[in-house]
Amino acid sequence: MGHMAEPNGTLADSFGRPVTYLRVSVTDRCGFRCIYCMTQDADFLPKAKVLTVEEIDRLASAFIRLGTRKLRLTGGEPLVRPGIMALVRALGRHLTSGALDELTLTTNGAMLFKHAAGLADAGVRRLNVSLDTLDPHKFRAITRWGKLAKVLEGVRAAADAGLRIKINAVALKGVNDDEIHDMVAWCGGHGFDLTFIELMPFGGLADEGRFLPLQQVRSELETRWTLEDTDHCTGGPAHYARVRETGCRIGFITPLTHGFCESCNRVRLTCTGRLHLCLGREDGADLRTPLRLSDDDGPLIDALRAAIRRKPGGHDFAIGRSSAVPITRSMSATGG
Repeated sequence: MGHMAEPNGTLADSFGRPVTYLRVSVTDRCGFRCIYCMTQDADFLPKAKVLTVEEIDRLASAFIRLGTRKLRLTGGEPLVRPGIMALVRALGRHLTSGALDELTLTTNGAMLFKHAAGLADAGVRRLNVSLDTLDPHKFRAITRWGKLAKVLEGVRAAADAGLRIKINAVALKGVNDDEIHDMVAWCGGHGFDLTFIELMPFGGLADEGRFLPLQQVRSELETRWTLEDTDHCTGGPAHYARVRETGCRIGFITPLTHGFCESCNRVRLTCTGRLHLCLGREDGADLRTPLRLSDDDGPLIDALRAAIRRKPGGHDFAIGRSSAVPITRSMSATGG
C-alpha cells in the first residue's frame, strides 16, 4: 500500500496508522538478569554509543512536536540510568504545556523506594512494574539475583505517592503458572491492574518449552473469577477484561497467538538512538547520526519521517514456525 497523507500533521506510516506512542529505552543496563531477557554475564554498551540525557530529551521532544502523545521510558531498567530523574523532570514540561498526554515508565521496581515520590512530582501518574512471581525463591531464580522484598517495598512507595500501578507478568509454563490466581487476588487486594504477557523469542533466550498461550491462562482464571471484556485501552497492545470480584482489570498481551499489528501505533527508540519500527523485526533506523550531525532538528525530523514510512505491516514472531525470522537482539537492548 502506498504512502498516505499524515493526518492532522502527525506522523503516520504507509498503512495510515498514526504513530502517537514512543517507547524510549534510556539504558541497556539493569540490576537484574531475568532468564528470558538477559544473559548472566551480559555485555553492556560503551558510553560513547549511548545517548546523553540531553540527546534523549531532544529526540523525544522532536517526536512530541510531530504528534506523539504518550511517552514511556524503559530500559534495561530506567531507574538505574544516571540522570534519569533530571530527564523525567525535563520531559514533564510537555505534560505542563499539554503537548503530551502521558509520561510513564516500565520498571522492575527495585529502585522505586528511592524515586517514587520524585516521579509523581514530575507528572508521572502511573507505572508498569514487571513482576512474574510473588514467591521470593522463584523471584530470585527468575531474576538471578533480585530481592522480592525490595520490589514490594518500591511498589508500596509508588502506591503511597499516588501512582497507579499495573503489574506485568510474563506467563511461564512450569514456573509461575501455578500462581496466576494468587497474582489476581494480590493485585485485586491492592487495587492494581495486572497484565499477562506471552513469552517472546528474543536473543535466543526464550525456552519454547516455557511458552504458555494466554488462552490457557484465561481459561484457568475463568474457573475462579468472572472476567468481563472491556474496550479499555492504555495505548498499548493489551486486551482487557474486568474482574467482577475485585473491580480490577486484567490485560492479555498475545503477540504470538493473536497478533495486534493492525492497530499498532508505537515505535521504540533504543539508548543508542536506533529507532525500531516493530518489536518483532530486525529492521530499524539510525537517528543518532542526524541528531549529532547538527544542532538544527531539520535533518533529524527528515530521518524520523522517512523511517516511520518504512514501518512494517506486522511482526515476524512465531513459536515453532520455521519461516519466522529469529530476533537476535535481546529484550534488554530493545526496551520492551
